[in-house]
Amino acid sequence: MTTIAFVGLGIMGSPMACHLARGGHDVVGFNRTPGKAAALIDAGGREAESLAGAVKGADVVALMLPDSPDVRAVLTDSDGVFAQLNPGALIIDFSSIRPDVARELASEAAERGLRMIDAPVSGGEAGAVNAALSIMVGGAEEDVTAARPLLDLVGKTVVHVGPAGAGQTVKAANQLIVAGNIALLAEALVFLEAHHADLPAAVEVLGGGLAGSAVLNQKAPKMLAGEFAPGFRIDLHHKDMGIVTSAAREAGVTTPMGALVAQLVAATRAAGDGGLDHSALYRTIARLSGRATDTES
Repeated sequence: MTTIAFVGLGIMGSPMACHLARGGHDVVGFNRTPGKAAALIDAGGREAESLAGAVKGADVVALMLPDSPDVRAVLTDSDGVFAQLNPGALIIDFSSIRPDVARELASEAAERGLRMIDAPVSGGEAGAVNAALSIMVGGAEEDVTAARPLLDLVGKTVVHVGPAGAGQTVKAANQLIVAGNIALLAEALVFLEAHHADLPAAVEVLGGGLAGSAVLNQKAPKMLAGEFAPGFRIDLHHKDMGIVTSAAREAGVTTPMGALVAQLVAATRAAGDGGLDHSALYRTIARLSGRATDTES
């Protein structure tokens, strides 16, 4: 049994923490907003009233937090993770943050005698609930090997993609591809609707050809139903597209399609849809075409 402090019990973090608890580990959860630990407690875990209470004495600390500043604060504040852990403890950051920040924090962890890997995930709420996440892992080989039994409890595809920060770089690429696919799917559905096509039939046949994808399978039904309860919020994808833009500039590469999609995501957020699922890009494409969605009519 490993004692794991799991910090961040939101849409993704809660089911992941539950899988670790059901896997036989002692999981102590902490969330900055109270009242998020019920599922973990039902799965056999425990709740801490403070970050220090969760982390003190832990063998492993897992993080699932919204953005780079959140991860930095939780790790480096005077009463944060770095100050609480014993040398040799392992930190697994499941959050999606800037690659350069991941490298800086891993270096600081090493200076303190701690081990840290970045392990951002893809698969949304469904992937977290079903332990079917794709996990792209950056860090030292021996640290990834030590973490793998835990990663295998929450993910289906676990791949070591390089040194510290590499996982975050691959996640940024993932988010670029996903946002582009969602935007094009939204355009296709608005286009089909304008030509009075049978939309469910069109989605079925598109899914059987080269246009088929996990995005089409998961997001087309949401768009057709006008049901945008968050599995992955526009607010978070907006943050991720900012990471893509910044990292591309740092590397001196161009992402012209990414820049356009980033603007569409930003426009969706500015329209008040930031709390909706990222499939709500459909609402922006519909508005641009002068076609209000059912929820706006």
